[in-house]
Amino acid sequence: MKTILNFFKKIIKPVLSRVEASARNEAEPVDARVKIYSRAEHNISRAQISEHALKVLYRLQKEGFDAYLVGGCVRDLLLGREPKDFDVVTNADPDQVRKVFRNCRLIGRRFRLAHVHFGREIIEVATFRGAGEEQNDKQVLNKEGRLLRDNVYGTIEEDVWRRDFTVNALYYNIKDFSVVDYVGGMADHKTGTLKLIGDPEMRFREDPVRMLRAVRFAVKLGFKLDSACEKAIHNDVQLLASIPSARLYDEALKLFLSGYALQTFEMLRHYGLFQVLFPSTENSLAVEDSGFPRLLLIKALENSDKRIAEGKTVTAYFLLAAFLWEPVRMLAKEKMAQGEVEFVAYQDAASEVIARQIRSTALPRHISMAMREVWNMQPKFKARIGSKPSRLIGHPRFRAGYDFLVLRAETGGADSELAEWWTKYQNASENEQRKMTQPPRNAQNNKPGRKRSYPRKGKDSTPKTES
Repeated sequence: MKTILNFFKKIIKPVLSRVEASARNEAEPVDARVKIYSRAEHNISRAQISEHALKVLYRLQKEGFDAYLVGGCVRDLLLGREPKDFDVVTNADPDQVRKVFRNCRLIGRRFRLAHVHFGREIIEVATFRGAGEEQNDKQVLNKEGRLLRDNVYGTIEEDVWRRDFTVNALYYNIKDFSVVDYVGGMADHKTGTLKLIGDPEMRFREDPVRMLRAVRFAVKLGFKLDSACEKAIHNDVQLLASIPSARLYDEALKLFLSGYALQTFEMLRHYGLFQVLFPSTENSLAVEDSGFPRLLLIKALENSDKRIAEGKTVTAYFLLAAFLWEPVRMLAKEKMAQGEVEFVAYQDAASEVIARQIRSTALPRHISMAMREVWNMQPKFKARIGSKPSRLIGHPRFRAGYDFLVLRAETGGADSELAEWWTKYQNASENEQRKMTQPPRNAQNNKPGRKRSYPRKGKDSTPKTES
């Protein structure tokens, strides 16, 4: 009898799950809330869309599939910005997409995506994602308490609820050039509000990195965070500790190399997220130097944003070196107080700080090595006599080390006269450099040491011997 009951449970359970999912969708009235904005009601023009993205959309439509632009590209087009890339979503599965496009490659294991290649441009095509309703209780939570879902294919109505923010869940329909809105994203665009789809607590448990994404998008778009989202971030900061440090490193680069580093830094600290990414830096910022806050990191972030605005490159290792400089400097100071030589103290401090940081954000080895070189160069700038300056200027990282010295000088962490000397030295001719590195004359003439006496030449110069 028990075996028969278990048999019927196996049959009935998936059906009940689908009924519950249907009921949930009815409780969240998708169809009732969906609004279609005609071409006359929005500002998106096909002239603003990549010709390759249009080719993909039209080809899928011609083959009888639904095809939409979705996500950040629709959001940016509505804001009058040029999208970084164009993402397409469709009801065709990846294998069907590959049959339509000969220049297509499938990627991913858990959730496959189609990449359609047009030279250097890649149009990413995703199949509508489903709700993943066939789950058992063991799959819902992992050991850190994070919610997990299986990626399965579904409908556009289900796909909406798998996205994170309302402004990222707008669909541009190539069939009639309309914008399809299931979650009030257009209204949030108008009010400049970043709002999560669904319950914020639940969405952050699904993926705690959404807290970092919320900050990044809010700063980038100039939006304010929804109050429910703000409250959930304050409550769920600790969930980020369960994210692999390698993924947090990737997210940190997105946060601070997008041209809004200073605002992002301030917002992360406001919500308590920065201490998860850079705990040693957060601790050092709490200690004032002679009654003044530490300014080097702020100046580095300002310079980074300025360079990106001017179209210049920013190296990740230089900015990360600025992030961790105060922890290194403070620890080196402690070691020197215990009797360590300055250069050795800085090397040991760098090793300890980097080892701690890797547990939070996994710095790649080539990045950490470059940071060390910049830090180790700082004490060497004090040597300005003899051949040491010419050897230092030939170092592969000299320019980065020099820029770091200037940054320290601008924020009171190094002698401004020293930075000026190195500025002049590297721009001087070879003869001028030689003169600049000669010891002062007084130092040459007044060197300590015993005087040597030489015998006079002549008759009396030969020593007398006894016969």
